[in-house]
Amino acid sequence: MTLRRLLLASSVALALSSGTAVAQDAVPVASVEAAVQAVNPRVIAWRRDFHANPELGFAETRTAAVVAEHLRGLGLEVRTEVGRTGVVGILRGGRPGKTVALRADMDALPVQEATGLPFASTATGTYMGNTVPVAHACGHDAHVAMLMGAAEVLAGMKDQIAGTVVFIFQPAEEGAPPGEPKGGAALMIEEGALRDPRPDAIFGLHVVPGRPGTIFYRPRGFMAASDRVDIVLNGRQTHGAWPWKGVDVIAVTGQVIETINTLTARTIDPTTTPTVFTIATIDAGVRYNIIPDRAVLSGTLRTFDIAQRDDLVRRTEAAIGHVAEAYGATAEFSVRQNAALVFNNEELSAWLAPVLEEAAGPGNVNTASPETTVAEDFSYLSQEVPGVFYHLGGSAEGVDPATSPPNHSPSFDVNEAVLPVGVRAHVLTALRFLERS
Repeated sequence: MTLRRLLLASSVALALSSGTAVAQDAVPVASVEAAVQAVNPRVIAWRRDFHANPELGFAETRTAAVVAEHLRGLGLEVRTEVGRTGVVGILRGGRPGKTVALRADMDALPVQEATGLPFASTATGTYMGNTVPVAHACGHDAHVAMLMGAAEVLAGMKDQIAGTVVFIFQPAEEGAPPGEPKGGAALMIEEGALRDPRPDAIFGLHVVPGRPGTIFYRPRGFMAASDRVDIVLNGRQTHGAWPWKGVDVIAVTGQVIETINTLTARTIDPTTTPTVFTIATIDAGVRYNIIPDRAVLSGTLRTFDIAQRDDLVRRTEAAIGHVAEAYGATAEFSVRQNAALVFNNEELSAWLAPVLEEAAGPGNVNTASPETTVAEDFSYLSQEVPGVFYHLGGSAEGVDPATSPPNHSPSFDVNEAVLPVGVRAHVLTALRFLERS
């Protein structure tokens, strides 16, 4: 028996034996599987096309146009330019019922791809006023393709659907570009992505390193809240040979980084809540023998506890001010949230597990995955309506996920064998939610 047939047989058996059995007119798993396999060649083609033609946040015009054309071709109601380049497709079933939303993100990253794929990106874009290489180094190309495939499968079952499915294709998940006040999820919400109709629940997935085809998540806090931190240190310029005649912001910078690292490591119990505070950029100086008068630092803070986060921010700002004062410098400190905590609704998380096992097969779903300090602005969508966000393992066959190139790496790639799992997960989540009594 082939792996696909074995998975299908297991899924059918699970659906028949599970305590989560739904209405008698539920769409059979076999029908879903046949439709997913039929669309899979197009899903692969879409993924490769998007991969070769990546676009940065709020510049996903080509991607959005391809998505909108596909959804219109399926007979869906389509709204474009929702949150700049976002697309919303609405599939109204043959019978009335609840509304469920499925979401995919579309943007790429300013990364020079190093995968060696025949369809690797050679694209460039503009970021912070500079021309930069652009690549789908986070898997959003696969997300878009899988949701397009799910839309096609569900549209083919329109008469069997009791309710409405909303497909949300979101820009700028990687955060608001410089100069933009809001990222893609927040802007799409503001511009009505979750209105008319308003979903009763929303679901999304993300490909990450992991055993191929496995799905993992956890109820409650799953992915960290993400803050961008900006620090400006002001001193007095002087010759590198006479540091005492100025105010050395390079020395202050070193002490500030050490202070942040020590505060995080020595004042927070890592066994109770993960916390990561990283300074990632330093911009200071133009010449080897001139101490500059200004240093600009930026970084990211990842937390799972709001009160703890607020306390750490307060203490960090105070400590940086004290360090700067000790050297005769001044400090400016600011924090801006990029994503809230991804909080998976507990009831939906429990309900979803057997549905995802229908999609991935028994033993391939872990509902007790550890928290992860990466972030996702799906969090804003699931603050508006109950939701669950889960990860799909996409490492290459035979490669230890621990050594698989991570998201945002120049070598990150998605195992295309997992694409049908993602399409099935989307389709079955929507169907089973609408079939609930």
